[in-house]
Amino acid sequence: MKIGIVSGEISGDILGAGLIRELKVFYPDAEFVGIGGKKMIAEGLDSLFPQDRLAVVGFVEPFKRLPELLSIRKQLYLHFTQHKFDVFIGIDSPDFNTGLEEKLRKSGIKTVHYVSPSVWAWRQGRIKKISRAVDLMLTLLPFENDIYEKHNIPVKFVGHPLADKFPLENNHEAAKQALKDLLDKKQLHYDIARPMLACLPGSRGSEVNLIGPVLWHSIKESINTIKDLQVIVPAANPIRREQIEAQLKDYPDLPISVIDGFSHEIMSASDGVLLASGTTALEAMLLKKPMVVVCKIAPLSYYLISLLLKVPYLSLPNLLADELLAPEFIQGDATVENVSSSVLHMLSSPNKNIKKFTELHESLMGNADIESAKAVHDLLSEKHNA
Repeated sequence: MKIGIVSGEISGDILGAGLIRELKVFYPDAEFVGIGGKKMIAEGLDSLFPQDRLAVVGFVEPFKRLPELLSIRKQLYLHFTQHKFDVFIGIDSPDFNTGLEEKLRKSGIKTVHYVSPSVWAWRQGRIKKISRAVDLMLTLLPFENDIYEKHNIPVKFVGHPLADKFPLENNHEAAKQALKDLLDKKQLHYDIARPMLACLPGSRGSEVNLIGPVLWHSIKESINTIKDLQVIVPAANPIRREQIEAQLKDYPDLPISVIDGFSHEIMSASDGVLLASGTTALEAMLLKKPMVVVCKIAPLSYYLISLLLKVPYLSLPNLLADELLAPEFIQGDATVENVSSSVLHMLSSPNKNIKKFTELHESLMGNADIESAKAVHDLLSEKHNA
């Protein structure tokens, strides 16, 4: 069994690793080839290109790297067709993967797309291309199936893998002690008696460049009021850590600790989370943490996206609840005044969203790794029985 699989994001690397692990139950001798990160590679993926070459965000930015992206896609197509792969699974990265899926499907290779593009939110015309490109869509969110069923596209809701990995209840005191034990081993200071803010500025360089200064300045303003506030930044990778530390040289007196990884442990122990919009907002929700969401992208990209946007919210907790549970500050609204004011309110008020976050957590649970692997197996069984 030859299985092609491509993920262009850190969040997709987590999904892909779980999927590969469960597919090996059905196909112990399967060959997995494509693009992925450390977790997918550890599960046996032969990654033909570094995953971060696909990590571009915005409407305009991908065009700047278009020759490279088209070259990578062409090489993948040739590899999968020449070696007669049985199935291709594109994980998220829809602008890259659906184009590849469409070509591979025309060549006779079964195609699966894992993580629905946000066609329910913007660029709804993409549904026509998706109908040509995929044999099966796997969705993570319960409301996403409607648009695919309406267009007669085979679809299966598998739940969100993160919902299966996080406990329904978060023991805050135990989380603080666990984080202290962890950081003590690394000889890093953390005082469980003081309030702690987790700050996650994103995993992409462009993202950190745009929102980092707003976050650091907002934290500076917040500390003027909460004198004993400590801030921990779990960098997504060593490159982001270096980038963050370079920015923080302009704020030498801020009590901010930057470390590699451990984002879940740090968020779990925190009294609140200040974060860039993305999967991190979902993780904070699953940990039942109050949060402030910030999003800034290149001005032209934002202008073009805003013309097409069809939903009132940006972050997943708010979209899932269909109400503003977590404040969002987008583009021009992402000011130091707005963000610092919301951070102060978050840290000084009771968390009123625990019950709602728990209900949303339960709605996303579905053994996603297992169910997605079963769905791929069922698709391949249909192919072989045809």
